[in-house]
Amino acid sequence: MPHMLPIVEPLGQREARGVDTGRVVYQQMLDFTEDCKRAGVLMTSSSLASAATRLQRPQGTAASRVLDGPFAEAKEMIGGFFLLNCETRDEALRWAERCPAAAWATVEVRETGPCYM
Repeated sequence: MPHMLPIVEPLGQREARGVDTGRVVYQQMLDFTEDCKRAGVLMTSSSLASAATRLQRPQGTAASRVLDGPFAEAKEMIGGFFLLNCETRDEALRWAERCPAAAWATVEVRETGPCYM
């Protein structure tokens, strides 16, 4: 059963950490990715840029509204994610606990599934 592990981190954290610490953190995340690959659970993973664009089309309207960030109300951003094929939520939680990002961000665990009508 696929589980997504979004990494929810405070805005500005990447800039505040500095280049040297950033390299260490990046290597930790690469090592975790390799651990997931070796265990056969990694489906995909990616880092996400801090800039974002939102699209909204309120029900009953024909026109879409596009909003470019940063968004004043945002205090966090999704900095990346792992999509893991885990048999159970507990297994996904064990992987989330091993994720280095848990030391500086929140690692969510969300089971994925089909969209139903």
